[in-house]
Amino acid sequence: MKHLIISLAFIATLFSCKNSEKSPDNAENNKIEANHLQELFGMMQGSFNSEIQAEIDSTYFNISLHMYPIWEDKGNYLYVEQALNAKQSKPYRQRIYEVTQLNDSMFSSAIYTIKHDSLWIGKWKTPKAFDSLSMNQVSQKKGCEVILKRLDSDYYKGETGEKTCKSTLYGASYATSEVEIFSDKIISWDRGFDDKDEHIWGAEKGGYIFNKID
Repeated sequence: MKHLIISLAFIATLFSCKNSEKSPDNAENNKIEANHLQELFGMMQGSFNSEIQAEIDSTYFNISLHMYPIWEDKGNYLYVEQALNAKQSKPYRQRIYEVTQLNDSMFSSAIYTIKHDSLWIGKWKTPKAFDSLSMNQVSQKKGCEVILKRLDSDYYKGETGEKTCKSTLYGASYATSEVEIFSDKIISWDRGFDDKDEHIWGAEKGGYIFNKID
């Protein structure tokens, strides 16, 4: 019996040592995962346009896309502005994105609309201006968040849920977004569908290719 107790005590000590050896690795893994969030957030920042695609295929417009960090003390938020490149003073879309991490490889980009958004046109040039914008002046578009998966270094891909993003634009019933994020470009395919799943608006052939210019 004495030998049995000693043996059990030795095994318990051995497992305790192994667990203590693993803890630094777990801490390192957590650090790496946190770095992936910052990797994705950084890749989404900057100024982009679809000029090259528009020159190759006339069915696509030259669209400008500006995405810059705001509210740095609150989390990972981006102010996003899209317009025809020749009419950047009149954007057709202004949003705030909130980027969060769901697990080791999955991320969410939640979408917010802005009250009186015309007041913020061009403010991507001075992101600190958004310090005066409070959360009660924005509204989350529930069901329109894009869920992204890290597939490789500097490559994320994702989409909205199936029919979860409601939209009435041009008579649509719901909208979808499919996104690919690279270190030098973002491919985004936004489309609207009616209640019979007929395509109402958005590019027909594939996503817009926004090349990073700054």
